[in-house]
Amino acid sequence: MAVIQHDIFWENPEKNLQQVSNIIRNAEYADVFVLPEMFNTGFSNNINDMSEDINGNTINTLKNIAKEKNAAICTSIILSDHNKFYNSFLFIKPDGDIMRYDKRHLFRMGGETDMFTPGKSRVVYNYKGVRFLLLVCYDLRFPVWSRNRNDYDAIIYVSSWPITRRHAHDTLIKARAIENLSYVIAANRIGVDGKDLVYNGGSCIIDSKGFPLAEAKNNKQEVIYAEIDIDKQNKFRNSFTALYDADEFDILV
Repeated sequence: MAVIQHDIFWENPEKNLQQVSNIIRNAEYADVFVLPEMFNTGFSNNINDMSEDINGNTINTLKNIAKEKNAAICTSIILSDHNKFYNSFLFIKPDGDIMRYDKRHLFRMGGETDMFTPGKSRVVYNYKGVRFLLLVCYDLRFPVWSRNRNDYDAIIYVSSWPITRRHAHDTLIKARAIENLSYVIAANRIGVDGKDLVYNGGSCIIDSKGFPLAEAKNNKQEVIYAEIDIDKQNKFRNSFTALYDADEFDILV
């Protein structure tokens, strides 16, 4: 796994695509590259100008990079679909196939609920033998949506999480790993956006005991790497069987 922590040029998809393309092409090999939430625009509410459909330039460019690098790419963008707008997590495979998850928990304090349509389906995607739960930013605060029913091995979070709430981000990342006995792969941005919100990172890869395998430095643009060892995690789950004692529940959407 590789997580890319980078600054984002505000509402400038072309420049962000160029930046990310160069980073991935020059990076060490990894099976999966993870980018922050809305990597190509920043956390923008300018949905009419910044949105793209599934055949837009951003997705086509990422498809080409994934094919060239023979690696999957994960991120979120503002996606337009049948006259609605979604903050959509996209898991783009090297063969061009895409798994999509629409962000369920919209950040009302940032106006997201006024413009975006919430997702209705929880998405777990099996890639190269690892079952990934796909989640976006504010989803991190809602443990029921993240709850492991022994149906996934790792969570991928893509975020635009500002420095003012960084303590919550770091605490919840570890909590989700520990309570779900799962790896957590988290990509967050750095820099200052067009709303003058400041971001200092916190990108990391955490194991199922809550310990960091890789952590990006604050305020630094970099790529971090770690191996997801499913056999090792399964041995831990088989010896510490907390998932079998989890409460039964249904999610009503």
